[in-house]
Amino acid sequence: MPTDTAPHAIALLRVSLGAIFLAHGLILKLMTFGLAGTMGFFGSLGYPPMLGAVVALAEISAGLALVLGVLVRPAALLMLPILLGATLTHAGNGWVFNATGGGWEFPAFLTLATLAQAGLGAGAFAWQPVALRRPA
Repeated sequence: MPTDTAPHAIALLRVSLGAIFLAHGLILKLMTFGLAGTMGFFGSLGYPPMLGAVVALAEISAGLALVLGVLVRPAALLMLPILLGATLTHAGNGWVFNATGGGWEFPAFLTLATLAQAGLGAGAFAWQPVALRRPA
């Protein structure tokens, strides 16, 4: 029986992060608020409204990549500026995420977990197209 569970733990982190990004991009931003609502929210924060669409697309793309285990490091690195922006956006709201406007601990944790994923790679059960495989 193998004793090295690290590849499986890495895969668990990868799939969990991917599911969270899919939930935020697809379910929250597109299906719940709609693209216009998401863009309006970003505009209300002082960001260019189009950034809301870019963030939703990035969350969906990175989420799919992480769940499937393809291009894991680039997908995780793509999310870091978005997660830093979310952390800074929530920084003035206090610690608890269910506080008015949401706290900063959840986006901060996601930032660090995603940074760890970028360093760890894909782990077990990753789908890697032949063209992307490294020679042995």
